[in-house]
Amino acid sequence: MTWRNDAGLVGNVAVVTGAAGGIGSAVARGFAEAGSKVFLVDIPSAALAQTLQTLAGSGHQIFPCDLSDLSGHAALFDKAAELGKVVSLAHCAAVLRRRTTVDDVTEEDWDLQIDVNMKATFFLNRSARDHFKKNGTKGSIINFSSQGWWTGGFGGSVVYAGSKGGVVSMTKGLARSFAPDGVRVNSVAPGGVDTLMMTGNQTPEALASFVSMIPMGRLAAPEEMVGPVLFLASEASSYVTGTVINVSGGQLMY
Repeated sequence: MTWRNDAGLVGNVAVVTGAAGGIGSAVARGFAEAGSKVFLVDIPSAALAQTLQTLAGSGHQIFPCDLSDLSGHAALFDKAAELGKVVSLAHCAAVLRRRTTVDDVTEEDWDLQIDVNMKATFFLNRSARDHFKKNGTKGSIINFSSQGWWTGGFGGSVVYAGSKGGVVSMTKGLARSFAPDGVRVNSVAPGGVDTLMMTGNQTPEALASFVSMIPMGRLAAPEEMVGPVLFLASEASSYVTGTVINVSGGQLMY
């Protein structure tokens, strides 16, 4: 038994999706500093390559892909396994299409957010389980949800919040389904984090109103999401599955 947050991570492979984004890139750096080889997944961009350059250690690799194309999920894990033993998936990838009111939401807005945030999550989790099971690995899956799964969303993000509520429900159901295979599934639910997804397309007044609801009085830095992820990925949380860790500065209490 160990209580170290890097237990089981050193020298093994962590798959991080959304690795070009604010939270995803911070999570990737956290895994690298914990001694993991990081397999960085996101749509092709200069930011993805830049994230790779910021990682400590060696043996990391980028994998440009669109996760809404389900046909590539199994190949993703096979490719990651070329780096070593894959032991964790931190699924940070998501899309937010913010609208002024619910009346402004289009069917395309709905389809995009549900396809990326829910559909891709389900099938990616299943592909991860299949990979872990095939290789006899007691793997850990960490899905990112949001405080919106509980509040219903603010600032025109109702569809996004609904999709993240789906992620929470799936996390619990998949945790129960995957447990016999030795695979744990948990979720991290951020509150307001200082990323472009949070601050983009919001007026200063709307953003200030959101921050005013946070007891700690500020947005989180992306790096403040890393500790909970490493805990859930490591052997320190070996008896934790089906849970949601709320990281919201006190905004969400339940």
